[in-house]
Amino acid sequence: MINIIVQAVDGFFTVLSILIFIRVILSWVGIDYEKDKKFKFLFDTTEPILEPFRKLLSKWQSGIMMDFSPIIALFFLDIIRRILMTLLSTI
Repeated sequence: MINIIVQAVDGFFTVLSILIFIRVILSWVGIDYEKDKKFKFLFDTTEPILEPFRKLLSKWQSGIMMDFSPIIALFFLDIIRRILMTLLSTI
């Protein structure tokens, strides 16, 4: 039973990471995923994760055109995933 939970948690974080990566690629292509209905799910899923990091970084990123929030978000998602996997493996 615990193995199924571990796989589900790992899969959840993997899907979130892939969605953030896809969003980054689409932003380079110039797709407006906020308004395009085909990509609304992508925006609605990733924006709650990226927005806090974007707000935090905006204090230090004045004048920089690059958005580093996906990198920081992926880093923190990986840390949270590792902590959860460690906790679940001790059960």
